[in-house]
Amino acid sequence: MQAILQLLVSGVLLGGVYALGALGLNLIFGVAKVVNFAHGEFLMLGMFAAYWLMTLTGINPYLGAPIIGAAFFLVGLAFYAGLMRFTIYKPELTQVFATLGLSILLQNAALVAWSADYRTIQIMPAGWESIQVLGAYVPTNRLVAFLYAVAILLAVLVFLRSTFIGRAIEAVSQDLVAARLMGIDPDRVFLMTFGLGIAITGVAGGVLMPSFYAFPSVGSFFVLVAFVVVVLGGLGSIAGTILGGLLLGLVETGIGYVAPDLKEATHFVLLILLLAVRPHGLLGVKGAEKETLK
Repeated sequence: MQAILQLLVSGVLLGGVYALGALGLNLIFGVAKVVNFAHGEFLMLGMFAAYWLMTLTGINPYLGAPIIGAAFFLVGLAFYAGLMRFTIYKPELTQVFATLGLSILLQNAALVAWSADYRTIQIMPAGWESIQVLGAYVPTNRLVAFLYAVAILLAVLVFLRSTFIGRAIEAVSQDLVAARLMGIDPDRVFLMTFGLGIAITGVAGGVLMPSFYAFPSVGSFFVLVAFVVVVLGGLGSIAGTILGGLLLGLVETGIGYVAPDLKEATHFVLLILLLAVRPHGLLGVKGAEKETLK
């Protein structure tokens, strides 16, 4: 019984982290129908931003998350204005090659700037690396990252439902033509969506930094996880992102306990099965994966 409780706690915490890492990817796809293959590299840059913020100023990433978020919001605006604005209405392959090329560029730029060394930071003082809850050991860094995930996911939902720009984002995601007829400017919505999506991704990288190592190719792991979460929960569904992250975290933790060697293969197996059986995910709209902008 104790082992089951520990697995559940570990799986839920890991799932919350995965959901946070995938939220920016799913938000951008849900509105702009763009699969951002550079998503992992933006998360990697968020990790390095947290590392250098801590190293140079002493501000830990949990407290410096708003700074990272603001900086990456501007990065997201530049990402759309400098690249995606010219490909947003182009065929899907154009967007794939554009974001994939950016992914390669960012990864190699990070390699030149910071070398291939693994970097991490220690925040929690000795003796506070984990806490015990009902007999289950909870890693403190994972718990803080999970709480950030919950707070950001709730904030995004409130923003989308309670603000004018949030409702405009939802309108464009549901029907671009109807949104235009209602006087909504799609380009402004896309600009804000990319800014918000990349800001969330940067913050995700920052709060994950104390739990993982940062190196130029770390984004390759996280982008695979993000794709699995998005496909599992549903393309374009924020609630689906939460569900997909939790399910993947629980499945991966359970398989890792039974057969540790197969834990990494979980992502590939789930992705292939979901794409073959239910490509729109658990909470996604059927056909969303085939929608295009016109």
